[in-house]
Parts: sequence; structure tokens; C-alpha cells
Amino acid sequence: MGTGASISICQSLSSIEVKRCRNKIRPAPQKTFGVPLDHCTEEGTHHHIPLVVKHMVGYLEEFGLKHKGLFRISGSATSVKLLKQKYDEGKEVDLVREGDVNSIASLLKLFLNELPVAVFPDNLCSEFFAPSEGNINHTAECMRCLKRLLSSLPKAHYCLFHFLIRFLLKVASYSYVNHMTLENLAIVFGPTLFRIPSSPSAQEKQTLCNAILLYFLQHYEELFLDCPQKQSSTSEENDETQIHNNESLPHPTAPGPPRRDRRSPPPIKAEPSASASRWLGSFPPLGVSASFF
Repeated sequence: MGTGASISICQSLSSIEVKRCRNKIRPAPQKTFGVPLDHCTEEGTHHHIPLVVKHMVGYLEEFGLKHKGLFRISGSATSVKLLKQKYDEGKEVDLVREGDVNSIASLLKLFLNELPVAVFPDNLCSEFFAPSEGNINHTAECMRCLKRLLSSLPKAHYCLFHFLIRFLLKVASYSYVNHMTLENLAIVFGPTLFRIPSSPSAQEKQTLCNAILLYFLQHYEELFLDCPQKQSSTSEENDETQIHNNESLPHPTAPGPPRRDRRSPPPIKAEPSASASRWLGSFPPLGVSASFF
């Protein structure tokens, strides 16, 4: 090939216009369900409560507190699936128009169940399953152990648990309508907050965890007010004025319409081991209220 041909090729190449692609490649939306708590909170802020949880709790506080069947009647599987998909895709979700109380209550439990690590990680609960020798059947010792457990929780886990406890206390304050007493809430949320692996002693351990959750609900002020993580958690939650709007927590036995006389709740049938029995002695008896079903 001669010199003239090579010059011609160079000139033709220089005349080619390279067009830049103007189509922006958007990053894939970050999932909301099934991701660690640290990954689904607001980045760059001090807010450790996932937005989806605040969204659902806000709806349930407005529309679900007096709903008979709250957390007991499952929502529409189709509605739960569609709402979860929209959250995972980062789309705007209008719970008032797209959801209902039972579906959103089911969605909240689903979010907690799909966390890769439970709100109470397994490794932190071993103290309750294999307590040391000695007499620990005292309220003071029980308090110290539960406060240690709270202090050991990762920041995001502690803040979420504190947020949920406040919400559950509000739910229980309307138990004369929704039938969700503290005991019933502990039975419903115990398996969600404490995830017990399958084993021959799983039922015994779950009974203990449900009793621990009930104790947290019944002794909220004593356990949380003195916790080292309380100050930062409270300042964050006070910012959520739309949900908790700085009102004092209602007492679970707040006055309401006269309650019907009920039979004593039957105890959960489980045969705890000697070590677990010592722990269970520190907790109140846990059973299902007659109006639960």
C-alpha cells in the first residue's frame, strides 16, 4: 500500500465522530427485605430505624390499634408480596391506598423474620440457655442480666428493639378491643425477635424467649431508662414526631371499656430443664389469653 493510501485512511479515521451514550445507567435499587439492619438504615444520619419499619408502624398506629385480629389474622398473600416487591424496588408505597391492617401487620413480621440476623442474635442469648451455677431466681439478678443483654446488642438492633417495644406497649393499651395483651404479644413476637434453631430443646428455649420478651414489656422503664444506649436512642426516636409525637407511653392497662371476666390463661406446655427452670422462675407465667383465638 502506498503513502497516499495510508494518508487517506488516516484522514477518514479522523473524520469519524464518536457519539457518547447519553443513557444513564442507574444503579440497581438496594433491597429492603432480607438485608442486615446496618444496611437498611439511613446512611449518613444517626437514624437507626429502617424507614420501612417506621412507615408500617406509623400506619398501624393510625389504623390498627383498635383492629380486632391485629397480628393474629394473616393478611392477603398477594398484597404482602406486591408491597414487599415495591419496597425492594425502591418505589413509592402508599399504604393507605394499597394496603390494609392485616396485610401490613403481616408485612412487618415478614421484614423481621427475613433479617439475616435476628433482632436478638443467637450468640447473645446463650447466657439464658446455659446459665451459670448458683441461685439466679431473683428479680435483681434477672434485671442485671437483661440489662447486660441490651447493652450487648449492636446499635441498630438495640434501636429497633426499643422502637418496637414502645409500639407494642401502645398496641397492648388497646387490648380491650384488639385482644392483644402483653402476654399475647410476647407469644406472637417472641419467635420473630428470638430465632431459635430446630433442636430437641427448641420448644423449651422458645418458651423462655417469649417469657423474656414479656419481661421486657412489663418492665420497660426499669430496663431501658438506665441502659447505656438509652440516651442516643431516645434522642433519635424523639425526632420521629409523626409516629411517636413525644407523647408519654400509655400504660398497658389504661382505662377502657369494662373488660369481661376471663378464665386464667392456660400455661404453655413445655418441660424446661433444670437450668431453664431457674430462669423461668424469675419471669411471670406466660400463657394465651382466653380471647386470643
